[in-house]
Amino acid sequence: MNILITGIHGFVGSNLVKALGAKHAVYGLDIVAPSKAGVVKTFNWKDLEENRLPVMDVVIHLAGKAHDTKNQSLAQAYFDINEGLTKKVFNYFLKSKAGKFIFFSSVKAAADSVPGDILTEEVVPAPVGPYGESKIAAEDYIQDNFDLEGTDDKLVYILRPCMIHGPGNKGNLNLLYKVVSKGIPWPLGAFDNRRSFTSVDNLCFVIDGLVAGMVPSGIYHMGDDEPISTNELIGVMCESLGRKAHIWNLPRELMQGIASLGGVLQLPLNSQRLNKLTENYVVSNAKIKGALGIDRMPVSAREGLLITLNSFKEKV
Repeated sequence: MNILITGIHGFVGSNLVKALGAKHAVYGLDIVAPSKAGVVKTFNWKDLEENRLPVMDVVIHLAGKAHDTKNQSLAQAYFDINEGLTKKVFNYFLKSKAGKFIFFSSVKAAADSVPGDILTEEVVPAPVGPYGESKIAAEDYIQDNFDLEGTDDKLVYILRPCMIHGPGNKGNLNLLYKVVSKGIPWPLGAFDNRRSFTSVDNLCFVIDGLVAGMVPSGIYHMGDDEPISTNELIGVMCESLGRKAHIWNLPRELMQGIASLGGVLQLPLNSQRLNKLTENYVVSNAKIKGALGIDRMPVSAREGLLITLNSFKEKV
């Protein structure tokens, strides 16, 4: 099949090229167009607007503005890119002969924090901030122009992954790994939380299943099978580094007081960051596994994290 991947030169796009390129003809759509192993050709956005693309069978829309954890990006930029580009690509898909469209949304489009024990597709979306709000706006546009519950000669998937990681990615995992690699003790051992992650290998497995199979259209959450506590994550990082984990179980009230003071003094640890580091965010992957007819993802959460963390060693 001919597969078009927008944002193909990013972290996820590069991994999808490796996963799909051996069996399919992969094309890219991006703001840059260098040659890339496994990619037939990368087109630019003007090529899309002027209908200069060959006939595609599958469109995977990855291109978007990532969540800015430093909160330095203007809100409108998220909507211009995450909603605006999605409209362009989805309109192209609807007019084209392509049979499948996969949109990479985010769990942040559903909820900034998880109501209850686990986040499922039945949640009423309540995003907080321009990143999640722009993603849900893009989802709404897709659903306003395509009936996910109806029958059609086209299939549309809205995928909501939680934090994606793997060799080559950049983000909070890298930053935390650098801290742990310096031997700095983890002071938040008293907070026993659970969080879901998404190994890029599991993600590529799911995308391959959506491309090859006849999975019903719909919204699907994506995450590894097992949630991991931050304390467990620190332990896996230390295992990767070949050292013993140093986790301090300091009183929760003490750390909350320090975080409150940090907000006043503009220190690295403030109440908002403490909450993000210690909150529960467990995502259900039951629906996508049921649709693919599998009981478990191919890579466990711990295995996936070790693969990612071991790739960081050279950069520490």
